Amino acid sequence: MMEILTQPFGEQATCYTLVNDQGVALSVTDFGARIVSLRVPLATGERELVLGFDSAEEYQQKDTFIGATIGRVAGRIAGSHWQNDGVDYQFEANENDSNLHSGVIGFDQRYWQAAPQVTATDARVVFTYVSEDGENGFPGQVTVNVTYALDNDNVWRLTYDATTDAPTLFNPTNHVYFNLTGDPTQSVAAHQLKVAADFFAPIGDKNLTTGEIQSVAGTGFDFREAKPVRTTIESTDEQHQRVGHGLDHPFLLQDTQGAPQAELLSPDGLVRVAMTTTAPAVVVFTGNFGTDYNLPMRQSQLKNHGGITLEAQAVPGAERFAQYGDIVLTPASPYQQVTEFKLDF
Repeated sequence: MMEILTQPFGEQATCYTLVNDQGVALSVTDFGARIVSLRVPLATGERELVLGFDSAEEYQQKDTFIGATIGRVAGRIAGSHWQNDGVDYQFEANENDSNLHSGVIGFDQRYWQAAPQVTATDARVVFTYVSEDGENGFPGQVTVNVTYALDNDNVWRLTYDATTDAPTLFNPTNHVYFNLTGDPTQSVAAHQLKVAADFFAPIGDKNLTTGEIQSVAGTGFDFREAKPVRTTIESTDEQHQRVGHGLDHPFLLQDTQGAPQAELLSPDGLVRVAMTTTAPAVVVFTGNFGTDYNLPMRQSQLKNHGGITLEAQAVPGAERFAQYGDIVLTPASPYQQVTEFKLDF
């Protein structure tokens, strides 16, 4: 029988642990509508698959993006502004002169309403947040639901639903970091990565997309067949080096008719994560934190390249470049995105 366990997660926050009949445990918190932990039972014992901390306060002290719902807009908005219908909306410049992940306090640091529920098919928590008109400079009151669900097929499903009362920008994602070794001191270099993408968006100055869409053919971005992540970390290519050695790039996903669009395989071959999404792209970031990076995490240390993200979203920069899609949310057309991570172990 699937169940949901509830416990305090710091002074204000609550942690909800969804457990399925196979013994998979998905822990989420109302602080940032975030994934905190994802554990699978192996013959050798339980293995943690994602990065995380032990309380809301620890995220606040160390890194509020890890595992969080990012919004209203994930990624960077060049010049920290957006023009719509003759109005110039100014946002917080919190990286260079860009707006990163919607400002200093985005969805990742808000406390969300939580509604846990065990249904006939899954265990789930629906997180709800009302982002007021003008919050972080964004127009429109936006009501957002993020549903975390775990079923007995070992699928973690993320569903986003949002409505607005005025046109606004909306391109959320989930900033989960995977490390399928269970050990954040281990670089993800030896993970196998596969991405069903024929094209990617190159990164220019200030870590911004450039409007270009480039073929992956003949580049270090061709993951149409699985290969080790280390190929990008060790690459001498300018695109891999300029983001801190590795990936921090949007891949434009193929429509695979339900087949996995991104896959990660642990170095020991025991754990696979397969992602499918309704989003048009996935941003893959290889935890390029810097050579001497060292962050205490769960009786261990997070090191450089100690995690890898699969952030399903529209290509960052879509508010400037029509070729990247449309991220304007209007009252007439509610937002929905569904991303699934299937666990095989």
